[in-house]
Amino acid sequence: MENGAVYNETTEPEAKAPCCTLKHLRGWRLPVKAVQTILSFVAVVCEEIVEDCSNCGGLYFFEFISCSAFLLNLLILCVYCTNMYTTLGEDKVQKL
Repeated sequence: MENGAVYNETTEPEAKAPCCTLKHLRGWRLPVKAVQTILSFVAVVCEEIVEDCSNCGGLYFFEFISCSAFLLNLLILCVYCTNMYTTLGEDKVQKL
C-alpha cells in the first residue's frame, strides 16, 4: 500500500480534449464558411491593390464590408471548430 498499488486499477490519466473539432459544422456548412472566409480575404486584398479612384466612397464601404465579413467568418470558424463552443455553452453561442 505504500507504493500506491491500490490506486492503479481505478485511477486513469485525464484525457485531453481535442483542440480542433469539426462536429459543430457538419455537412455543407464547413466548406461554405471556408469559401466565405477565403473570398472575403481575397476581396480585402483586391481592394488594397487599388491605388487611385475617382469616387472612393463606394470603395471604402466595400473595404469595410469585406473586412468585417472576413473577421466575422474567422470568429465563427474559431468558435465552432475549437473547444470554445463547449466552453461558452450552446445557449451563449446561439445568442452571439
